[in-house]
Amino acid sequence: MKNLIFGLLIVPFLLLINGCQKLPEEKAAPEYKKEITEWQKKRVDNLKKETGWLNLAGLFWLHPGANSFGSGKNNSVIFPDAAPENLGIFYLTDGAVSVKFSAAVKVNDEILDSTILKDDLSGNADVMSIGRYKWFVIKRGDKFGIRLRDLDAELLKNFPGIESFPINEDWKLTEKFVPYLPPKIIAVPNVLGTIEPEISPGYIKFTKDNKQFALDAIDSGDKLFLIFADETSGEETYGAGRFLYTDKPDSTGKIILDFNKAYNPPCAFSKYATCPLPPRQNNLHLKVTAGEKKFGLAH
Repeated sequence: MKNLIFGLLIVPFLLLINGCQKLPEEKAAPEYKKEITEWQKKRVDNLKKETGWLNLAGLFWLHPGANSFGSGKNNSVIFPDAAPENLGIFYLTDGAVSVKFSAAVKVNDEILDSTILKDDLSGNADVMSIGRYKWFVIKRGDKFGIRLRDLDAELLKNFPGIESFPINEDWKLTEKFVPYLPPKIIAVPNVLGTIEPEISPGYIKFTKDNKQFALDAIDSGDKLFLIFADETSGEETYGAGRFLYTDKPDSTGKIILDFNKAYNPPCAFSKYATCPLPPRQNNLHLKVTAGEKKFGLAH
């Protein structure tokens, strides 16, 4: 009986304590709120584009030699049922992919019988299409695969948007970029279980809650690319970390690190993406309560 009474008394107390925990609040000047709101809208618009991540419908790794493809169940590469039963054969030989079609498939809007295919790492992948489907060759390490898009995908038609933390200017930080002289190679794992070497020109040193942290950056042309995890990963945010781009440092080495623009990798939306994961040194012992939260049932 005493235990029951104690339980009845302690539960409201615990609820009160939890209710008093400080939750993230919006803190943004009107101009900054407008900037982030527009960034969030553009982010969703890009996801919905034909080249976005919401219409992915398949990823098929090719084996050396002939790979028949189409919706027929006897094919090596099996497309969804709405596709023609027999579309042709991919040939993977000597590190290149060619195709011979048995249906009226377009390659870059031109119907061809056969061709050698440029992959996505060429910067100008050949895109094949028939009906609602488009597909192209991707190269990851020494593996070649076919990435399929369904322009009538359910997720594309019924995308609910992405929940984010309240916009908070306290997470827009002016910090110091520390170059590596010379730039160094860092190991970046990916969801395929392999490690990719990436060039890091340096790291961003920043301070939050009176503690110092650092993030190795990857050179991405006119931007720096960050892949990081933090203590919200797997709870409020996507378990495999988030992405963030920043402008390169100014002449004084200063850089703007805006975690309100931290976003989910493609793998948060599709199992057919091949995402990089945070390098070990980019796992922050910090709760980054800014940017995008996890999508749907992703963890």
